[in-house]
Parts: sequence; structure tokens; C-alpha cells
Amino acid sequence: MYQNIKFENNNGDQLAAILEIPESKIIGYAIFAHCFTCSKNLNAVRNIGKALVAKGIAVLRFDFTGLGESEGIFENSNFSSNVEDLVSAANFLTVHHQAPDLLIGHSLGGAAVIFATGKITSLKAIATIGAPANPGHVAHLFEHKKEEIKSEGVANVSIGGRSFKVKQQFLDDIQSKKIEEVTKNLRIPLMVLHSPSDTTVEISNAARIYKAAHHPKNFISLDKADHLLSNQDDSVFAGTMIATWASRYL
Repeated sequence: MYQNIKFENNNGDQLAAILEIPESKIIGYAIFAHCFTCSKNLNAVRNIGKALVAKGIAVLRFDFTGLGESEGIFENSNFSSNVEDLVSAANFLTVHHQAPDLLIGHSLGGAAVIFATGKITSLKAIATIGAPANPGHVAHLFEHKKEEIKSEGVANVSIGGRSFKVKQQFLDDIQSKKIEEVTKNLRIPLMVLHSPSDTTVEISNAARIYKAAHHPKNFISLDKADHLLSNQDDSVFAGTMIATWASRYL
């Protein structure tokens, strides 16, 4: 069962979301954080959600501020606001359904869920997919625009064939965040999923996250998958692995 919903973030923007609820008994609630400049409707996100729902896990997937169908201005958002959007999503579930048990994040969304974990006390497990070891990794996407951003304060950047405005405050924010330091303080189960052939976020990032984390922790190799899990089989596999693993803790 699907529900189109909206919830408010800290800035008063209405964020668009879809809540997928199993027809059978619900064993837990999960929140999915999409990749940088992506949306809740990316095919990989939908496939992973379906795999979780099939295992009895309800999934809330939403668009970060200024992306997809959510309100707000993307150029005024940053990594820290993504983390706060996750907290707002958790608050919505807590009030209207049940406090979230599981966070799942793809790419920069994976980094965001690690940072958000310390702000959401109900969590029993988290999973990352193709996550960078530091949020600053995404800066390579607009390396050629850094000087313009520095001198003008903002620049139009093409990412995935679409144009986005990126401000200096975004660069400052991602460079100030050190995920390995946060990961060392995690005290809940972690699953790290990554493809050895990922050319956007190299697999060495997964090794750094895994090394920094405490047990229990697991690593799943998404062999031959690309960064966006464009092949349906790859996203279904990732979703099935997360759902099976998470069920142990939910």
C-alpha cells in the first residue's frame, strides 16, 4: 500500500514523501535517503523499497529540500540540512506511525544517515549503499567550477545532465564533516554495501567506513553494479540483502 504524504522540515518547507506499507504484519519502519541531486522516485530506490516491504518493513522515501517534489531552494540547502531533513522524517513517523527502526542511505544519503543516527534514538540498524567516506567527496563533481563559486559565491553546475546552483556555503559544509569520526561512535549494527566497479565513489570509501565502525558490522559486495544501481537485478539484490539482514534486529 502506498501513501503520498508531506511533512514539514525545520525551515517550514513541505517535503514530499511516499510511505510504502506491507499488507502483512509490519516488523519495523525504515527511512530511505536518496543520492546527491537524485529523488525518491529513482528506480533503484523504488526496487529497494519493494524488497523491504516484501519482508514486512514499511519504508518512507522522501525528496530532500529543493529536490523532486519537495519545497525549498536547493542552492540554500547543504549536507547538514539533509541530515536535519532525515530527523524531520523520523519525527513525522514517530508522531503519525511508529518511530523508525532502520535508516538506509545511498551515496551522499549514506553519509547523511550515519550523521543522523546520533539524532534519532529509536534506530536499531543502518545501511549505506555506495557511500563516500567523507561528504566532501562530492566536490569532485564541480571541481571545474570551484574558482567561480569562490569568486562569485555561487555557480551553475551540471550534474547528471541537469543544472543546479551550488553556493560556497555548500562546499564549506561538506568539507567540515568527517564521517569516520562519527562512525567510530556508532553503537548499532551497520551494513555497508558497495560495488568494486563503482567509478563515482570508489570502493576504498567502503573500506574506510567499515574499518571505523564497531561490530556488529557487515559488508556486501555489489559485484558489477554501477553507482546508481541502474540494473534492476542489482537494486533488487541490495534491497533483499538489507531486508534479510535488518530483520534480525527488528
